[in-house]
Amino acid sequence: MLTFLRRALFSTAGKIIALLLLVVIAVAFALGDITNLSGGSTPASGALVQVGDRKVTEVELQQRLKNALERARQQQPMLDMTQFVNMGGFDQVLDDIVSRLALEQFAKQHGMAVPKAAIDGEIAASPAFADPLTGQFSQRSFEQILAREGITADQVRADIRQGTLAQWVAVPSLAAGYVPVELVTPYASLLLERRKGSVGYVPIGAIAPGAAPTDAELTGFYNRNRARYTLPERRVIRYAVVRPEQFAESAKATEAEIAAAYKQDAAKYAAATKRTLAQVIVADQNAANALAAKIKGGATMAAAAQGAGLQPSIVENAEKEAFARASSPQLADAAFAAAQGAVVGPLRSPLGWHIVRGEKIEQVAGKSLDQVRGEIATAITQRKEAEALANLRGQLDTAIGGNATFDEAVADAKLKAETSAPLFADGRTVQPTQAAAPTPPYALLAAVAQGGFAMEANDDPQLAPVGQDGSFALIKTERVIAAAPRPIAEIRDLVAADFIRDRQLQAARKTAAAVLAEVNKGTPIAEAMKKTGLALPPLQPLDAVRGQISQQGAQTPPPVRLMFSMAAKKGKMTEAPNGGGYWVVWLDEIQPGNARGNQQLIAQTRNGLAQMIGSEYIEQFAAAARKSVGVKRDEAAIARLKAQLGGQSTGGN
Repeated sequence: MLTFLRRALFSTAGKIIALLLLVVIAVAFALGDITNLSGGSTPASGALVQVGDRKVTEVELQQRLKNALERARQQQPMLDMTQFVNMGGFDQVLDDIVSRLALEQFAKQHGMAVPKAAIDGEIAASPAFADPLTGQFSQRSFEQILAREGITADQVRADIRQGTLAQWVAVPSLAAGYVPVELVTPYASLLLERRKGSVGYVPIGAIAPGAAPTDAELTGFYNRNRARYTLPERRVIRYAVVRPEQFAESAKATEAEIAAAYKQDAAKYAAATKRTLAQVIVADQNAANALAAKIKGGATMAAAAQGAGLQPSIVENAEKEAFARASSPQLADAAFAAAQGAVVGPLRSPLGWHIVRGEKIEQVAGKSLDQVRGEIATAITQRKEAEALANLRGQLDTAIGGNATFDEAVADAKLKAETSAPLFADGRTVQPTQAAAPTPPYALLAAVAQGGFAMEANDDPQLAPVGQDGSFALIKTERVIAAAPRPIAEIRDLVAADFIRDRQLQAARKTAAAVLAEVNKGTPIAEAMKKTGLALPPLQPLDAVRGQISQQGAQTPPPVRLMFSMAAKKGKMTEAPNGGGYWVVWLDEIQPGNARGNQQLIAQTRNGLAQMIGSEYIEQFAAAARKSVGVKRDEAAIARLKAQLGGQSTGGN
């Protein structure tokens, strides 16, 4: 626990929140990627893991991994499944599934249940099922998504039920993280600790590049670093775009439609009187009479109300009907019959006694049909375009549901089909280091690629949004080009440059190690740097407080972070980012901090430690739940699938 808390001192607030992973997963699987669920029912056989009486199949785990990869791609668009698995994603997703299932079954064993109404409420509130035009839940969108993903409403409900139960049993553990002041103060004091030192830098630019590499050296370097030259997976995607402007001609507003719309909204365009009303509502009639007398006697409403401990409210652009509903018909009649500046009341409503003053009266002239013709025509055209867009989307959905091919659906809808060049997951056709080739609008290709990478080559065509205006595309993954290293013959110059840079980096490391050895023998760091005989940058002073590290997080310079893991009068070395060279850090002085009496810092530290302890309780609770319900793992099958997805065996998915 103490080691855990010490590590916490170097964490950012984001890392603290990240420790609540089990809680986040409980909701994320249920709502965040609900369009990619693979089902919540119990598989019949072929389990990789069995948690209590619930089995997790290979198919379900692969779908969960696919969902997690799609979320990760939001931050790293070029990430593929092989990289995701090798970065630890496989183990994390599997552990999360097991913990969530264990918490769900533990909850059920103790009589907990989620009402169907609550589950349906979560579905209705999910943006995944919202109508793109109204933003409200759409049964049609719900059914279309389920049909497209091959899942049932019961499976969606089962997943939400599972996540909700897991959250219910785990979240109370957060409240158990009380930390006494006696424990908090030493850690708060650590945040005030100051350290001073200096850092020397050995950049690769100070190292001579040496002789040109031989073919044998290049081949060996290339083989050792094949991953560096591997192109991520690419896909060729067929797509047909549908945009509102494609219906511009057929959606033009006719004179009859414009006239009908003007007639329907006649009240909107008729002459009107706008009023701004100020009112005070008083509970007692006598107090209301006294307040009204002051206002009618010349006192401003604001001053009179303030003297009574009240504050007037202002109703801008008041309408008589709306004002009557909010107060009473009698009060509305009187307020809208009064002249500007006149005071009305006190008059009673269910809310109390109202005193109303007409602050402003403005006569608004009516608008003729000719004056608003363009405005009405635009609104009608936009509505008809949206309707045509929705109708065509429905037609394509029906065609896909009827097993129509991409070509058949495109032909029936009279669309223009396009075939992309091989796309990376973020929609680029070339890597950033290569010259860009002419392509369709990048935003379109990015949206097409996002949809295409969410499909398998043999999946049915799908509809994917490609614009904020409701535009969408019918897409079909035509071909998958697996990740593979580029041939050395194509990139010989790049490999040669990398070889030389690596040679310089190794020499810089050797030089920095020699400097480090000197300073740890007692040689001043400036003198040790000078002994190298290289033209090195001057020493830089270091002076920082430990608390700055937690505030700056990942932006903390590596030499400063390293300085807080050293003993005084000692040196250490660390590699600079992007292979630029090596830093040698010397720590001169440690000044202890003292947080006693610093109530604000102690309170902040206590809150942070309490969250961390609560998060650890959640992890321990989940472990206890796993032990309680029982977990059985087919380690051989798990290892085989992990190796397959991680590119370590043939026959990968």
